[in-house]
Amino acid sequence: MKYAIGIDIGGTNTVFGIVSEVGECIAEDRMRTDAFDDAEEYVRVLTAGIQVLLRSNAEALERDGEVIGIGIGAPNGNYYKGTVENAPNLKWKGVIPLADMIKEFFNLPVVLTNDANAAAIGEMIFGAAKGMKDFFVITLGTGLGSGFVANGKMIYGHTGFAGELGHMIIFENGRMCGCGRKGCLETYASATGIVKTVKKMLRNSNEESILRDMDFEEITSKKIYEAAKKGDKIALDAFDYTGKILALGLANAVAITSPEAIILLGGLTQSGDYIFNPAKKYFEEYLLNNFKGTVKLLPSAISGKNAAVLGAAAMVFSD
Repeated sequence: MKYAIGIDIGGTNTVFGIVSEVGECIAEDRMRTDAFDDAEEYVRVLTAGIQVLLRSNAEALERDGEVIGIGIGAPNGNYYKGTVENAPNLKWKGVIPLADMIKEFFNLPVVLTNDANAAAIGEMIFGAAKGMKDFFVITLGTGLGSGFVANGKMIYGHTGFAGELGHMIIFENGRMCGCGRKGCLETYASATGIVKTVKKMLRNSNEESILRDMDFEEITSKKIYEAAKKGDKIALDAFDYTGKILALGLANAVAITSPEAIILLGGLTQSGDYIFNPAKKYFEEYLLNNFKGTVKLLPSAISGKNAAVLGAAAMVFSD
C-alpha cells in the first residue's frame, strides 16, 4: 500500500494527514495558519507536526507500505514553481517557495497547487469524477475556487494559475472583489456573496424576514439556509439569485471546456437543494443548445472533514 501526506492550507487553519492510495485518511492533525507572520516559522511547526504524525503511525506504515510523497493545496499555489504567490488571505506576503521549504525536512517529492485544483484531483482519484476525463470542480466557500480537468489532465495554463472562474467579471462595475477588481463571479456566487445579496435585499425591500431580527454582522450563509428552511422569502429569493448568477458563470465555462460534469463542493453546497435546484434550472436555460442535457451538476463524493486533505494527497498519486 502506498501513502501520501496531504496538506490543506487555509487562511485560518492548516489540516494535514496520512492518506492511503485507496483514499483512507489513517491519521490527521491541524494547526493555526494565522498564528504565523513568518513562513519559515510556520514551516518549522508544520513539518514537526507531520513528523509526529509519521512517528505515531510508523509501525502501521512499515508493516503495510510506504509514504511516497507530499501534496499541498494552498491559496494562490503555483504548480510549476511550487510557490504560494501573493495570497491575499495569508499573512506571508510575496512569493513563498513553500514546496522547496518543506522538501528540506523530508526526503520525499513535494507537489503543490491551489486548493481548488487539489479538490479537482481529489474528486478525480477518489470522488465524483472517478473515471471522468473532462470535468471541473467549483468550491463555494468564502470565495469561489475552480479547478479544470480536460482530457484527463489538470489545466494549469502558461503561468500555473489557469482556471480562475471566480474572477470572471460577471457585472461591469459590480461588487468590489478581494482581487482589487469589481463584479467578479465570486462576489455573488459564494457564501460571502449570498450574505451580501441578503443584506441588499433587506435594505431595498419591506418584505418580512426573520433575518431582519439579526444584526447585519451576524448574518451568515448558514443562517440564511436555516431561514430558507423555514420558508423565509428573502432567504429563498437570495438562493434563487445566487443560483442564477452561478449558473451563468458555469454555462459560460461549459462553452470553453465541454465537461461531462461540474462538481460543486464547499460550505454553501451544504444548503443542498436550496442552491442546487436554482443552479440546475438556470444552468440549462443559459447553456448553448449544443451542450443542453450533456453536463451533470453533482455534489462532491468526498464527504467528511478529510476532503481537503484527501484532495491534496491525491496529487501525489496522480502525478
